[in-house]
Amino acid sequence: MRTVTLIPGDGIGPEISQSVVKIFEAAKVPIKFEIVEAGAKVMDQENTPLPQGVLDSIQKNKVALKGPITTPIGSGFRSVNVALRQYFDLYANVRPVKSIKGVPSRYEEVDLIIVRENTEDLYAGIEHKIGEVAAESIKVITKKASDRIAKYAFTLANQQQREKVTAVHKANIMKLSDGLFLDCVRDIREQYPDIEYDEQIVDAMCMNLVLHPESSDVLVMGNLYGDILSDLCAGFVGGLGLIPGANIGEEIAIFEAVHGSAPSIAGCNQANPTALIQSAIMMLRHLNLLNEANRIEAALYAVYEQGHDLTKDLGGTATTTQFTDALIAKLLNNR
Repeated sequence: MRTVTLIPGDGIGPEISQSVVKIFEAAKVPIKFEIVEAGAKVMDQENTPLPQGVLDSIQKNKVALKGPITTPIGSGFRSVNVALRQYFDLYANVRPVKSIKGVPSRYEEVDLIIVRENTEDLYAGIEHKIGEVAAESIKVITKKASDRIAKYAFTLANQQQREKVTAVHKANIMKLSDGLFLDCVRDIREQYPDIEYDEQIVDAMCMNLVLHPESSDVLVMGNLYGDILSDLCAGFVGGLGLIPGANIGEEIAIFEAVHGSAPSIAGCNQANPTALIQSAIMMLRHLNLLNEANRIEAALYAVYEQGHDLTKDLGGTATTTQFTDALIAKLLNNR
């Protein structure tokens, strides 16, 4: 039995986390969850949104599943998500984006992976005010971080039998920072001669994604571009409520729903748990629990293909509980 840290999070986080727990129990997944709390809900008691007990649990268990955590805009505490990535050096943010049959969408046959460098760029948080008239943020790109994210992207492409890796950049303008990133990716590319490689400027990449998202495969890029493009791509297949995410380091991995905490519907039993379910499936594959991952994924896809138990965000009337129960029914019928 493997112990995994579970951080339910804020808003709808506890509801969708409970959905995953119920599904794992029904599938008899050999995992025990150690539940710890982080985010806005613990701020008053702990005077921090990220208590030391959370960090200790993740350090001990090496793998965590995390629900959405509220990040105040412009004020308040710093993003817990960014803090976790930097504390554990979770250098690779991985967002698979895949069409699900039965989900209304403008596109079909989308199947791409965004690999985003997760520790530096403008998200390093190095910024300051210049008097009362300006503010300055510093973009940091290093060879170490660029080499390892490139290595991760090509290794992932090789493992998943993908055909192409595309480096996304703005080196035509930021010739030193993005230029260094590109140089690193090109160097690493030489170790993978069987994988097709190309480069696209980030604005052209956005246009090409909107025109033909099905033509993209593995995209590797810096932190800011990855944040923007991963949300853009989520829109191709139904939105952030469906997309899984992973933050991967050398020893520790945190899998998370990438959408917000949706406080307006918290406690209403209306949330779509799919993003966290898909993140949990990624986690199972990371732990080499392939049979359990495949069974849960097949049941999830079967619910969508049947189309009777969709949640409100996708035009249905099912509650979180009803969606979860429908998935469990598919799971048990296909044992």
